[in-house]
Amino acid sequence: MQSRRMTNRLFISLFLAIAGLTCLSGVVSGSTAQSDDLWRQFDPDSVLSVDHTKWDALLSRYLVIGEDGINRFRYGAVTPDDRALLDSYIAELETRNVAGLNRNEQFAYWANLYNAVTIRLIVDNYPVKSIRVIKSGPFSPGPWKMKLITVMGQEISLDTIEHDILRAQWQDPRVHYAVNCASIGCPNLLDRAFRADTLERMLDAGARAYINHPRGVRVDQGQLKVSSIYKWFKEDFGGTQTGIIEHLKQYADDALAAQIDQQSTISDYDYDWSLNDIMAVPAAKSAPSY
Repeated sequence: MQSRRMTNRLFISLFLAIAGLTCLSGVVSGSTAQSDDLWRQFDPDSVLSVDHTKWDALLSRYLVIGEDGINRFRYGAVTPDDRALLDSYIAELETRNVAGLNRNEQFAYWANLYNAVTIRLIVDNYPVKSIRVIKSGPFSPGPWKMKLITVMGQEISLDTIEHDILRAQWQDPRVHYAVNCASIGCPNLLDRAFRADTLERMLDAGARAYINHPRGVRVDQGQLKVSSIYKWFKEDFGGTQTGIIEHLKQYADDALAAQIDQQSTISDYDYDWSLNDIMAVPAAKSAPSY
């Protein structure tokens, strides 16, 4: 009898737990749907612009363009005054009514915000060997689900910006060349802020720089090897290996495009999560123009 009562109590507890989780799931889903509606809003006739000069100043002081084609950041050199400047820039972005901007201004806003918050996260935890050692939870692969900022009354994470806003609302594969995850394997953090009037040129430049660098794409002994980005987000590049290959050819230089054109499959994917920190890396003589 006592065993049966314990079993019944166990079933009741399990039922209440499941019911509670179901209710919680409903609340979360409703909240997500509401946020999605918020991020869809924009003003196509808006001529408002966002001031990104503070971000430009920080990039000019701490971003190093390497001769090896990889841009690195001097995280350990950021001064207290410039750390405060970074806070000020992010705080200014948090106060903006993003829905009142046109689409190009919004894209530039979100890409710059993502990159600035990522830089602040690394500076605050420096030194680290990889962004992945900064955890949002005991079983998390990194910090991307941390609610780090508040925009239009919503507490959001880096994942929110990348997946729920940029990828979902623009559905443009060049999103992946705009957001930087502070890693060697990632497309470069560019040397100036994204802006509406130069957005298309900068997105194309980011795509070309990454695809024409070995960490993005290479043909090795007759085999096509590419960044894991193209596997993780395959749906953004056509959903198939053929779609990925066509995307790569669109931005590849002539010589690389000819090599890619001989490939019908991708043989391997890889990614370097090492921090894009500046070490003894020689700087390039000049920065690219957009």
